[in-house]
Amino acid sequence: MSLLSRPFDRRSLLRAAGIQALAWTVGDLCLGAEAPPLTPLNRFPQMMQTWLLEQVKAAEAHGNKWRSELKTKADAEAYVNTVRTEIRECFGPMPEKTPLNAKVTGVLERDTYRIEKVIFESRPGYLVTGNLYVPKGRTGKMPGVVGVCGHSINGKAAEPYQGFAQGLARQGYVAFIFDPVGQGERFQFMKEGLKSRYGGSVQEHIQMGNPMLLMGEFLGSWFAWDGIRALDYLLSRYEVDPAHVGITGNSGGGTQTTWLAALDDRWTMAAPACFVTTFRRNAENELPADTEQCPPKVLQLGLDHSDFIAAMAPRPAILLTQEKDFFDVRGGEEAFKRLKHLYTLLGKPENIQLQTGPDPHGYSQPNREAMYRFFNKITGVSKEEKEPALTQEKEADLWATPKGQVSELNSLTLMSFMRDKATKLALVRGLKKSQGVVNSVHDLLNMPSIKEVPEYRILRGAGSRKYPAKGYCDYAVATAPHIETIVTELFDEAGFTSRPTRGRKRAVLYVSHHSADEELRSEPLLADLIKAEPEAAIFACDVRGIGDSQPNTCGANTFLQPYGCHYFYAAHGVMLGAPLVGQRTFDVLRVIQWLMACGHEEVHLAGRGWGALPAAFAALLSDKVKQVTLKNALTSYADLMADEDQKWPYAAILPDALKDFDLPDVYAALAAKGLKNLEPWGAADGMKG
Repeated sequence: MSLLSRPFDRRSLLRAAGIQALAWTVGDLCLGAEAPPLTPLNRFPQMMQTWLLEQVKAAEAHGNKWRSELKTKADAEAYVNTVRTEIRECFGPMPEKTPLNAKVTGVLERDTYRIEKVIFESRPGYLVTGNLYVPKGRTGKMPGVVGVCGHSINGKAAEPYQGFAQGLARQGYVAFIFDPVGQGERFQFMKEGLKSRYGGSVQEHIQMGNPMLLMGEFLGSWFAWDGIRALDYLLSRYEVDPAHVGITGNSGGGTQTTWLAALDDRWTMAAPACFVTTFRRNAENELPADTEQCPPKVLQLGLDHSDFIAAMAPRPAILLTQEKDFFDVRGGEEAFKRLKHLYTLLGKPENIQLQTGPDPHGYSQPNREAMYRFFNKITGVSKEEKEPALTQEKEADLWATPKGQVSELNSLTLMSFMRDKATKLALVRGLKKSQGVVNSVHDLLNMPSIKEVPEYRILRGAGSRKYPAKGYCDYAVATAPHIETIVTELFDEAGFTSRPTRGRKRAVLYVSHHSADEELRSEPLLADLIKAEPEAAIFACDVRGIGDSQPNTCGANTFLQPYGCHYFYAAHGVMLGAPLVGQRTFDVLRVIQWLMACGHEEVHLAGRGWGALPAAFAALLSDKVKQVTLKNALTSYADLMADEDQKWPYAAILPDALKDFDLPDVYAALAAKGLKNLEPWGAADGMKG
């Protein structure tokens, strides 16, 4: 009997011709034609955004209810103390202070001020570069201001940032502006020519910041600690009056200003620019933010941007916004309204102000002048209403290092600290016993409890998808509010089905890497599973945000970009206390629950690439999973810390995991379920197709 005269049966075709032939229709086989390409299904690209907005709105509603109950001064004082405590919970403990070992490496003499080039150690061996602007011809102590930079590649040398530091100095302030990590003279990922191999700024922040969470470290805390130590340096100067010390910065510097206002009670005034809005507005507007701008659990605790300013109340603060900013000015107005109510209860309504400039995002002159006026009213140091004439310095003239990078002075890098910590954690952690790993994974994934069997919809067919079967059906399984996990079942017969297969004890469930639709046609592992399980029902699924629900948000085609929509939802998961890998594990567990309700009694669970992590965690947590097959699974979380150029997405990161276990512990525990761990991927492989 020839191949084409046989009944069209997926198993016989597999045995006779293999999976390649099954990717085609019978007509294609007859004609000898090549299969036309199919675009992977992406029918629900707004699913994740809908879910996220519901979560963020709920967090905001929780916070607003709390704020609406403030009626007295005592209520307001209790609120301030509570948000201070919760903010510190987000940022974690700060290190002990060590000697700054500060030194001045050069001085620029100018007409009414001088610029000292400064290097200090915020941690032992970890160098921070800055410029201290000191007014000339003044007696007595002067007010001081720490300036924090936005996401400029050249850090403190960017025109608006050296501009506001110089403007402050010309009015009688000692201003100290320093380079954030990954910017200016502090690139962390060096290549030839003292350049950053990631280009500096945002990309460096994401590259270093994402994997840090594996050890409970938050990049924003490292930024904040540099700012706290910069304040320590400023206050060490005899010229500075500790009764008047302020902080200001724009964009990423507005972020640091906002965080620092809450984390150190020595500030007497603050002026965050182009940052303060609401988390809801950022989510609605599909606006990604750097890792350091997304504090862990901040939304879970019901906190918002305004609460970081509330933590310093009733000390003076002015919110500087822009009419044309991508940080939504409406959110800035909402934050101001909340703070005005709080400051009024505390008896200091005049201490909170809002300035909205007419310009796009940036620390433009109108907002700088509003900052000067606000600080001057508090300190009385100057009556200037307008910014003095400024002189822009050349970047190289402001360098505190000989050639513009701390690496030439053998500064430790942030990632070197992380590697050391990972090594120490491994020594303490040791090999976890099976039940210890199960408990740790369950707790860290922070999933909701599984209750009733999920409902499901039967989706209209999408035409011939060239799957290795005569028929198929797609189900949308409601695994969480506003979330449907798309599950495809393969059938031996064509035609419509009103429900999944009945009467088969065993089900094979494959969790896709990027697209179940595409991988059903092309992935050899699926062909092998079908061949090895002739009596099982065959299912493949896309967990949330993958394949059929891959988001189309945060701009066009951003899914695989380091700062795109996949990162966006992972970052919000961290802020919600619900890491995306945990959300996806929950999807898998709910599908398994659904399969049991459909009459299956056990599951062979498989996953590839990005899908291997939720598959492994679900297999560990479900007693219905009797066999496990992984392909291209991540070798270990420790490998992400060892390789500073690791390529796995933020969605793969499980906060705090390396405190309790590593992935080899999970794989060891799955040995009892016959784990096959095929072709594992290392740290550099995470963005493969």
